[in-house]
Amino acid sequence: MITKHAGICRRWTAATAVLVLTFMAACSRPQPWLLPNITGLSPALKFRMTDDAGQTVDAASYRGKVVLLYFGYTHCKDICPDTLAKLASAIQGLGHEATNVRVLFVTVDPSRDTVAVLHRYVRAFGRQFVGLRGSNGQLEALAKRYRVVYTHAPHDAHGDYIVAHSIGVFIFDRSGKARLLATDTDSVGDITHDLQLLLRSG
Repeated sequence: MITKHAGICRRWTAATAVLVLTFMAACSRPQPWLLPNITGLSPALKFRMTDDAGQTVDAASYRGKVVLLYFGYTHCKDICPDTLAKLASAIQGLGHEATNVRVLFVTVDPSRDTVAVLHRYVRAFGRQFVGLRGSNGQLEALAKRYRVVYTHAPHDAHGDYIVAHSIGVFIFDRSGKARLLATDTDSVGDITHDLQLLLRSG
């Protein structure tokens, strides 16, 4: 387990599917991909939630787009904003092709992350970013589908709390098929490179 104490966000890499998938994919990174290839190791994009505009959306809403799926929460002070900022930089490097990419930020803290809170948060990173929230059941089902781990720590004296969560970014092609996994060790350039390949592969 790797823990970040400076903020209220802790990250888990050990004992999570992100680590397992990274290990399996890292055994072979055939060209042209620079990120771990998880084709066939993770299920296709499938969910039904509420977006940061208050609309009900599902995987079909993003067909034709390359989708990046990330679980986090807005009160995270380090890992989540750092990850989203990296993704924003990678997307910026795509130029006009950026219009065909969406980053779906799924909150693991729906009690605090209302639609309005999510909207303000994700829009700070760019037009390609969409906040998603669901019921506890919807969130649990989606996390289980991608073997994502998250847990809420006890409240402190001020009523604040940490949510520890997996930090991988699942990347899906235009048809919703899981293709790649990005982690905090991957560079902006590598992410941009692979997004370009996915976009141009149709």
